[in-house]
Amino acid sequence: MNAKENALKILKESSVGTMATVQQNKPHTRYMTFFSDEFTLYTASSKQTQKVDELETNPYTHILIGYDGKGLGDDYLEIEGTVSISDDESLKQKIWNEHMKPWFSGPEDTSLVILKVEPESIRLMNKKGEEPHIIEF
Repeated sequence: MNAKENALKILKESSVGTMATVQQNKPHTRYMTFFSDEFTLYTASSKQTQKVDELETNPYTHILIGYDGKGLGDDYLEIEGTVSISDDESLKQKIWNEHMKPWFSGPEDTSLVILKVEPESIRLMNKKGEEPHIIEF
């Protein structure tokens, strides 16, 4: 399996990762649940969150995803990208799942927005001690 295929496999099998934004010129990281379409990532958020405010000021993010904690040498992805904030109804329908119910009444909830992450660079990290692989688009 080449690096690009491995990266897509990681995105398909992994849903939880960390997402960093910039808050007062410092990094601010939190765990998020992601959905992928090839290399584009989506995650749900409320409009009234700090992360949305931070992304409106600075749309850049850094995401770590794929590490499952088995030990040294586990592969994972480092993704740098740009985030757009969408309240598109069809995108909300596409992303919606029952696990969102504690936070939102449904895909029609007006506080629900979808964060779309367009990667600018992706690195496959820690593959059995190998050097990182840059994923080419």
